[in-house]
Amino acid sequence: MVIRVRNDLELRTLEEGDAATLYALTEANRRYLHEWLPWVDQTWSAEDSLRFVRMVRQQEAENNGFSAGLWVDGELAGTIGVHRIDWTNNATSIGYWIAQHRQGRGLVTDACRAVVNHAFSKWGLNRTEIRCATGNHKSRAIPLRLGFRHEGTLREAQWVSGQFVDLEVYAMLAREWADPQIPGG
Repeated sequence: MVIRVRNDLELRTLEEGDAATLYALTEANRRYLHEWLPWVDQTWSAEDSLRFVRMVRQQEAENNGFSAGLWVDGELAGTIGVHRIDWTNNATSIGYWIAQHRQGRGLVTDACRAVVNHAFSKWGLNRTEIRCATGNHKSRAIPLRLGFRHEGTLREAQWVSGQFVDLEVYAMLAREWADPQIPGG
């Protein structure tokens, strides 16, 4: 799957051949990512990234979500994914990260907009969530920019960097999604 988001950004399903590049990007951003993302402490080799790629490819084959690379001017800059889809309730959640030096250009916001559009228009889902650590203000700004509603705080909901962190829950319903700048719509 490829979604052209804007001239300098496309979302492309991760392939096995991307594993080494994905690991190198993770390693280059380890210190920064470690503060917010629990999976960083389980990613110590390109083989770990390859296992991740195989897992998300299987997920996509089972029509149960996807994970894509954020490719900026042809270079891998991070990932975005739709976690497991709850087909009974037509709901899912989105996760994302981007290299620290790529922040502040609207890349993740635009990528999320495209993924939300895909979830609602292509899969017919009713609800999508984004959960962010309370202290991760840059990540929390993304759902707010897209018009997601803050629904509450899950106390000590995730183990990250040797401690439990609170997660803020943001949600968007299909009937509320009315963004005229939706790529691929």
